[in-house]
Amino acid sequence: MKKSIVITAIVALSAFAFQASFAQASATQNLTLAVNTIYKIATSGNPGALTISTGTAGTDALTAVSDASTTYSITQNFGSTVKITANLDAVLPAGYMLQVNLASAKGTSAGTVDISNATSASAVSVVTAIAMGADAAKAITYTFSANASAGTLTSTAKVVTLTLTN
Repeated sequence: MKKSIVITAIVALSAFAFQASFAQASATQNLTLAVNTIYKIATSGNPGALTISTGTAGTDALTAVSDASTTYSITQNFGSTVKITANLDAVLPAGYMLQVNLASAKGTSAGTVDISNATSASAVSVVTAIAMGADAAKAITYTFSANASAGTLTSTAKVVTLTLTN
Protein backbone atom coordinates (compact mmCIF):
# COMPACT_ATOMS: atom_id res chain seq x y z
CA MET A 1 0.00 0.00 0.00
CA LYS A 2 2.81 2.34 0.82
CA LYS A 3 4.40 1.56 -2.54
CA SER A 4 1.24 2.45 -4.43
CA ILE A 5 0.86 5.73 -2.54
CA VAL A 6 4.48 6.64 -3.30
CA ILE A 7 4.07 5.69 -6.98
CA THR A 8 0.81 7.64 -7.21
CA ALA A 9 2.46 10.64 -5.60
CA ILE A 10 5.41 10.46 -8.02
CA VAL A 11 3.08 10.20 -11.03
CA ALA A 12 0.98 13.12 -9.79
CA LEU A 13 4.05 15.27 -9.17
CA SER A 14 5.47 14.34 -12.59
CA ALA A 15 2.21 15.31 -14.30
CA PHE A 16 2.19 18.62 -12.42
CA ALA A 17 5.83 19.30 -13.36
CA PHE A 18 5.07 18.37 -16.99
CA GLN A 19 2.14 20.86 -17.10
CA ALA A 20 4.17 23.55 -15.36
CA SER A 21 6.90 23.33 -18.01
CA PHE A 22 4.30 24.39 -20.63
CA ALA A 23 2.80 27.23 -18.59
CA GLN A 24 3.47 30.74 -19.92
CA ALA A 25 3.60 34.16 -18.41
CA SER A 26 3.47 37.34 -20.48
CA ALA A 27 3.18 41.06 -20.08
CA THR A 28 2.34 43.81 -22.54
CA GLN A 29 3.40 47.42 -22.79
CA ASN A 30 2.04 50.34 -24.74
CA LEU A 31 4.47 52.86 -26.14
CA THR A 32 4.31 55.97 -28.29
CA LEU A 33 6.71 56.58 -31.17
CA ALA A 34 7.44 59.91 -32.86
CA VAL A 35 10.09 61.59 -35.00
CA ASN A 36 10.39 65.34 -34.59
CA THR A 37 11.37 67.74 -37.34
CA ILE A 38 15.13 67.73 -37.63
CA TYR A 39 17.32 70.39 -39.22
CA LYS A 40 21.06 69.87 -38.85
CA ILE A 41 23.90 71.64 -40.66
CA ALA A 42 27.62 71.47 -39.92
CA THR A 43 30.81 72.63 -41.60
CA SER A 44 34.19 70.94 -41.73
CA GLY A 45 36.01 73.95 -40.29
CA ASN A 46 37.11 77.40 -41.37
CA PRO A 47 38.54 78.39 -44.74
CA GLY A 48 41.99 79.92 -44.99
CA ALA A 49 42.65 83.65 -45.13
CA LEU A 50 41.55 85.31 -48.36
CA THR A 51 44.23 87.92 -49.14
CA ILE A 52 44.33 89.81 -52.41
CA SER A 53 47.92 90.58 -53.32
CA THR A 54 47.98 91.34 -57.04
CA GLY A 55 46.16 92.94 -59.91
CA THR A 56 46.57 93.88 -63.55
CA ALA A 57 48.02 97.30 -64.47
CA GLY A 58 45.33 99.59 -65.84
CA THR A 59 42.45 97.56 -64.33
CA ASP A 60 40.49 98.66 -61.25
CA ALA A 61 39.43 95.09 -60.41
CA LEU A 62 42.17 93.37 -58.47
CA THR A 63 42.85 89.65 -58.88
CA ALA A 64 40.23 87.75 -56.90
CA VAL A 65 41.20 84.93 -54.52
CA SER A 66 39.25 81.78 -53.69
CA ASP A 67 39.16 79.04 -51.08
CA ALA A 68 37.42 75.69 -51.51
CA SER A 69 38.97 73.86 -48.57
CA THR A 70 35.81 73.41 -46.48
CA THR A 71 32.62 71.39 -46.81
CA TYR A 72 29.17 71.28 -45.24
CA SER A 73 26.81 68.46 -44.37
CA ILE A 74 23.07 68.53 -43.69
CA THR A 75 20.33 66.25 -42.44
CA GLN A 76 16.66 67.16 -42.66
CA ASN A 77 13.35 65.32 -42.53
CA PHE A 78 10.93 68.22 -43.01
CA GLY A 79 10.23 68.27 -46.71
CA SER A 80 11.36 69.55 -50.07
CA THR A 81 10.83 73.21 -49.20
CA VAL A 82 13.99 73.45 -47.12
CA LYS A 83 16.80 75.82 -48.11
CA ILE A 84 20.18 77.08 -46.94
CA THR A 85 20.73 80.80 -46.53
CA ALA A 86 23.98 82.67 -45.98
CA ASN A 87 24.78 85.98 -44.33
CA LEU A 88 27.63 87.96 -42.78
CA ASP A 89 27.82 89.42 -39.29
CA ALA A 90 28.23 92.88 -40.89
CA VAL A 91 28.27 94.19 -44.46
CA LEU A 92 31.54 94.73 -46.29
CA PRO A 93 32.61 98.26 -47.24
CA ALA A 94 31.89 99.39 -50.80
CA GLY A 95 34.39 98.11 -53.34
CA TYR A 96 34.86 94.70 -51.67
CA MET A 97 32.88 91.60 -52.55
CA LEU A 98 32.58 88.19 -50.87
CA GLN A 99 30.86 85.45 -52.78
CA VAL A 100 29.98 81.90 -51.75
CA ASN A 101 29.02 78.81 -53.72
CA LEU A 102 27.58 75.70 -52.04
CA ALA A 103 27.43 72.49 -54.03
CA SER A 104 24.39 70.24 -53.44
CA ALA A 105 23.15 66.80 -54.44
CA LYS A 106 19.82 67.09 -52.56
CA GLY A 107 18.82 70.59 -53.67
CA THR A 108 19.42 73.30 -56.24
CA SER A 109 22.56 75.36 -55.78
CA ALA A 110 22.14 79.05 -56.57
CA GLY A 111 25.71 79.02 -57.89
CA THR A 112 28.07 81.80 -56.89
CA VAL A 113 26.14 84.27 -54.72
CA ASP A 114 27.25 87.71 -53.49
CA ILE A 115 26.89 87.86 -49.70
CA SER A 116 28.79 91.16 -49.23
CA ASN A 117 25.68 92.99 -48.02
CA ALA A 118 23.73 90.04 -46.59
CA THR A 119 23.06 90.31 -42.85
CA SER A 120 20.85 88.16 -40.65
CA ALA A 121 17.90 90.36 -41.64
CA SER A 122 18.69 89.98 -45.35
CA ALA A 123 20.19 86.51 -45.68
CA VAL A 124 20.38 85.21 -49.25
CA SER A 125 19.40 81.75 -50.47
CA VAL A 126 22.38 79.67 -51.59
CA VAL A 127 20.70 76.24 -51.93
CA THR A 128 16.96 75.75 -52.44
CA ALA A 129 14.46 72.87 -52.85
CA ILE A 130 16.45 70.51 -50.63
CA ALA A 131 14.86 67.06 -50.49
CA MET A 132 14.51 65.05 -47.28
CA GLY A 133 17.54 63.06 -46.24
CA ALA A 134 21.20 63.82 -45.85
CA ASP A 135 23.83 65.53 -47.98
CA ALA A 136 27.39 65.04 -46.75
CA ALA A 137 30.74 66.70 -47.44
CA LYS A 138 29.53 69.13 -50.10
CA ALA A 139 31.99 71.80 -51.26
CA ILE A 140 31.91 75.39 -50.05
CA THR A 141 33.81 77.86 -52.24
CA TYR A 142 34.49 81.44 -51.12
CA THR A 143 35.69 84.09 -53.56
CA PHE A 144 36.93 87.50 -52.37
CA SER A 145 37.41 90.37 -54.80
CA ALA A 146 38.13 94.07 -54.52
CA ASN A 147 38.61 97.19 -56.57
CA ALA A 148 41.86 99.14 -56.37
CA SER A 149 39.76 102.31 -55.97
CA ALA A 150 38.41 100.91 -52.66
CA GLY A 151 41.89 101.09 -51.12
CA THR A 152 43.47 98.65 -48.73
CA LEU A 153 41.58 96.58 -46.20
CA THR A 154 43.37 95.62 -43.01
CA SER A 155 42.93 92.02 -41.96
CA THR A 156 39.26 91.77 -40.98
CA ALA A 157 37.53 88.76 -39.46
CA LYS A 158 34.05 88.05 -40.80
CA VAL A 159 31.52 85.48 -39.60
CA VAL A 160 29.49 83.71 -42.28
CA THR A 161 26.33 82.06 -41.01
CA LEU A 162 24.79 79.20 -43.00
CA THR A 163 21.22 78.47 -41.93
CA LEU A 164 19.10 75.46 -42.85
CA THR A 165 15.49 76.65 -42.80
CA ASN A 166 12.10 76.18 -44.45
